[in-house]
Amino acid sequence: MPFMTSEEILQRYIRFYVKRGHAIIPNISLVPENDPSLLFVNSGMFPLVPYLSGEPHPLGNRLVSIQRAVRFFDLEEVGDNRHTTVFHMIGNWSLGDYFKQEQLPWIYEFFIEELGLDPYRLFATVFEGDKDSPRDTESITIIKKVFKKYGIEARENERIFAYGKDGNWWQRGDAIGELGGTDSEIFYYIGKVGQEKGKNPKDNEDDFLEIGNSVFLQFKRIKDGWEELSQKNVDFGGGFERIAMVIQNKNDIFETDNFWPLIQRIQDASGIRYLESKKVTTSMRVLADHIRAATFLAMDGVIASNKDQGYVLRRYLRRIVRFGRNLKITHDVSVQLVQTVADMFSWMYSGLPAQVASIQKMFALEEAKFATVLDQSEKQLQKMFQDGNIPKDEITASQIAFDLYQSIGTPPEMTQEFFQEQNVLSTAQVKKFHVLYDEKIKEHQTLSRKGAEAKFKGGLADHSEQVVQYHTTTHLLHEALRRTLGTHVQQYGSNITKDRLRFDFSHTDKLTDKQLLQTEQLINTTIAQVLPVQFVMMPKEKAEKSGALHFFKEKYTDTVKVYFIGNDIDHAFSKEFCGGPHISNLSELPPKLHIYKQESVGKGIRRIYARFE
Repeated sequence: MPFMTSEEILQRYIRFYVKRGHAIIPNISLVPENDPSLLFVNSGMFPLVPYLSGEPHPLGNRLVSIQRAVRFFDLEEVGDNRHTTVFHMIGNWSLGDYFKQEQLPWIYEFFIEELGLDPYRLFATVFEGDKDSPRDTESITIIKKVFKKYGIEARENERIFAYGKDGNWWQRGDAIGELGGTDSEIFYYIGKVGQEKGKNPKDNEDDFLEIGNSVFLQFKRIKDGWEELSQKNVDFGGGFERIAMVIQNKNDIFETDNFWPLIQRIQDASGIRYLESKKVTTSMRVLADHIRAATFLAMDGVIASNKDQGYVLRRYLRRIVRFGRNLKITHDVSVQLVQTVADMFSWMYSGLPAQVASIQKMFALEEAKFATVLDQSEKQLQKMFQDGNIPKDEITASQIAFDLYQSIGTPPEMTQEFFQEQNVLSTAQVKKFHVLYDEKIKEHQTLSRKGAEAKFKGGLADHSEQVVQYHTTTHLLHEALRRTLGTHVQQYGSNITKDRLRFDFSHTDKLTDKQLLQTEQLINTTIAQVLPVQFVMMPKEKAEKSGALHFFKEKYTDTVKVYFIGNDIDHAFSKEFCGGPHISNLSELPPKLHIYKQESVGKGIRRIYARFE
């Protein structure tokens, strides 16, 4: 197949689905600006959760997009030929419109006829069935017909493979009200031609690359399992960089046009060739992935710090410095690469080139700070030996390395090299040292992941009755605060569980007891009026003129959904741009809301907690 750039691939994808009635939705910021409870946008479907649950989307029920995403928990996996932490997802959705009969033939047609993929290298997986849903014979039948169109007899367990919930079932969470469903993945064989017979994608990961997954969301979580939805949805996601890898006939994602210009720039800066050694190749892959991630985060307004998104950016930059040292690049590693990222992606992010100078300035400061960390690390290690605190074995050495990393950010490689120079660790002991250190890191990551998963789950913990009630209550609270404190109050985000709501807003001073009481009373007297909760779809300009609140910076579509609390929008108690979901009447709320805690979360930002009593 002829070489096709990533830009051409995307143009063909968007054109293919627009031709089939899909509206384009915007590529939003990596930072969910209306939801501080989620650290990063991690999939293309993130902005669409309310609409997959039944809320009507302003642009209709057929949608298509490309969305940048970050999954920083995969940080340590970067270094092989396919794993990255920042990537783009192409997606298409049917919100209660078409289903398997349209989705599966279309996506195969796109891959084979639009992009020119070899159908003989395509393999499929489906759901094998269990107590919650039967074997997906419908998808199997459709896929067989698709392959027959291209002269291929697609037998089960040869080209079509069935797996259980661990392989071909998707669900957002386990809470009652969550959506779930079977899925069908598409894999491309990248192994040696002629040796694919009898191999399945799940057990031969080195030979197969997943390039797309069609999720059929048709179930809702209930107390005792799952029940059918009245609305059946399609949620397709495809790894854009991985698709480019097979289209551009590469076995290494870093040799595609999404990364290769960065690899070339790193080669020039280091004077070392990409494939010179495993250590060199790994280091260059880490640099290429991390600088893309760091630049996109900075583009979206993240500033390096010790908290939340800023901490992740700082970690990216420090790893860039560390792996740059492996290539003998000792200063301004990240600074040298920002311009290359901007040049590569100006076609997708037209505003990025104008931000290069400010991003480089921030990165330079971070690198300088980390140089100080390295100096402090050397002094700490020297002092340890001067004081006689010499580790006696690999176990003690690995604990010291872990403690130094946790306290001041000392890279473990630096500790290892120092211990070797002091004859504390022999060459034979180094491997065990790193194994022990990695175990400590994994233990720490497991604890951190559990905390992060709890903290950074979606703004709505689920779509249960209590959570939806609290979501509507945030609209009451927002308006009540504006009436009590002033119209300078703007929402900065919320986090909602079945037990309480958390609400961030702009306000400088601590609320007095009187202000808290006034806010509570206004909310509770409004609840007592049993007003309806309604929405209207209207042009964005008209919605803005109506006075509907909309403080978040994401790109709204030309048509927006406005939820209002009251009998009509012109005399509503509250009206805001919002995707839902909401209750239909305030009579569904408990009668008394109590604000039980407030705190400061930053300069000019207050946070309050409230629950029904």
